[in-house]
Amino acid sequence: MTESSAKCRRVVVTGIGIICPLGSQPEVVWGALSTGTSGIVACDVLPVESAKLPLKYAGECRQFTGDIDNFGELEKAKKKTIRKALKMMCRETQMAVAAAELALVDAKVAEGSLAPERSGVVLGSDYMLTMPEDYIDGINKCTEEGKFDYEDWGTDGLSQMTPLWMLKYLPNMPASHIAILNDLRGPNNSLTLREASSNMAVGEAFTTIARGHADFMLAGATGTRILPMQAIHAMQTEQLADDDCDPAKACRPFDKNRLGMVAGEGSGVLVLEELEAAKARGATIYGEVTGIGSSLVADRNLVGDTEKAMANAIKACLRDAELTPGDLGHINAHGLGTTAGDKSEAAAINAALGEAGKQVPVTALKSYFGNLGAASGVVELAGSLLALKHGKLPATLNYSEADPECDLNVATGEAKPGNSFLNLSVTPQGQASVLAVVAG
Repeated sequence: MTESSAKCRRVVVTGIGIICPLGSQPEVVWGALSTGTSGIVACDVLPVESAKLPLKYAGECRQFTGDIDNFGELEKAKKKTIRKALKMMCRETQMAVAAAELALVDAKVAEGSLAPERSGVVLGSDYMLTMPEDYIDGINKCTEEGKFDYEDWGTDGLSQMTPLWMLKYLPNMPASHIAILNDLRGPNNSLTLREASSNMAVGEAFTTIARGHADFMLAGATGTRILPMQAIHAMQTEQLADDDCDPAKACRPFDKNRLGMVAGEGSGVLVLEELEAAKARGATIYGEVTGIGSSLVADRNLVGDTEKAMANAIKACLRDAELTPGDLGHINAHGLGTTAGDKSEAAAINAALGEAGKQVPVTALKSYFGNLGAASGVVELAGSLLALKHGKLPATLNYSEADPECDLNVATGEAKPGNSFLNLSVTPQGQASVLAVVAG
C-alpha cells in the first residue's frame, strides 16, 4: 500500500474508553490532568516490606476491581455474558474489555447498530504472564521436603493447572473477547510490541478504514508493569524511581533530577470511524488521525537505538500526515523519566524537527500515572484528544529544573494544545511508533 492510497477516506476518533490510575471516565481523567493531580501512589500490589522488592511507587488502577459494575452501562444480556467470561480473563484482558465497552458508550454506539463485517478491532498488549498463584498446586505436587523436582513438572505439575489457564494469558484474548462481545466480524488483529503497541494498533485501525476495508474499528492496548512477573522483569531491566520521596513526585520526565521509571497499569480503547459515517450519525469528533510512522533500529546484538528509531518514526509520520514541524501544536512525549531514555528522546525530537523541536510544547503524561506498558500510548493519546477538546495542554508534572541534555519546550501549564499533535512511544529494544492527529 502506498502512502497516497491510505488517504482515500478520512478517519476520526469518536469515542474514548480509559482504565488508568487517574480514573475510568474521560472527564474524570481530564479533571486530574487539568489540575495537575497525580495518580501515582505508594505501591501496595507488591508491598516492599513483604516482597523484599524495590518497587516503591506505582500507578495502580485502584478503582478497577474487575466487578461487572466497572464495565459501564451494559445491556442485561451483555452484562450476563461478560460476568460469565470473567473467569477466563486475566486482569489485563478485563481492563481491555472494560475500556472497549466504555468507549462504545462514550461514542453513543447503540447495541446492534454496527454492520458486523465492516467493523473490527486491533488491540495491543505486553507479554501477558501467569500469576504465581496459578502455579501453586503444580509446584506443590513437584515439591518434596522443600525441594522442587523439575523432571516431575511435565507429568505431575502441569496436570494441576486449571484447564482454561492458557486462555487467560494469550495476548490475542483481549481483542477476541471484544470482537465476540460486540459481534465485530471484520478485521481483527493483536499486536505485542510493548510500549509501541498503542500507536501501532490505532495506526493499523486508521489505515484499515482509510483504504476501505472497514468503516468502524475499536483500537487501543492494555498493559501492566506492576503484576508480580512483569514487575520482576521491570526491576531487572529498567531504571526505576526508588528514592524516598512523595509518590506523586516520583516520575519526573525531562527534569534534571529525574529518578527513573514508575511502573503502572491500565488500558485504553478508542472508537475510530470513517468521517462521513460518523457525521451522518451525529457523532462527537475528538480528532482526526492523519498519519502513522514507525521504525525499528537495533544493532547486531539486538541493542536498540531508541534515538534513531524515534527520529525516523517522527519524520515518517510527518510525511504520512503531510505536516511540517511548524504545523505542530504540541508533542505528547514518551517521557519515561529515565536518565538515558529522556535524553535520547529529546535528541530524537530535535533531530527530526530541527529548530521547531525547541519550540513546540512537549507534555509527558507518564508523570501523572507512570508507565502503563502497552497501554501508555493510547491513554496518553486520549489525554491529548481531551486537551484539544478543552483547549488546555496538561503540564508535565514535577518538571522544576531544566536539563541541558533535554533541550525541549517542556509544558508547564501555560501552553495551548494547538490544532495538531504527535503522540510518541518507544520500546527499550528500539521499536518506535508515532501517530499524528489534528483537531476534528
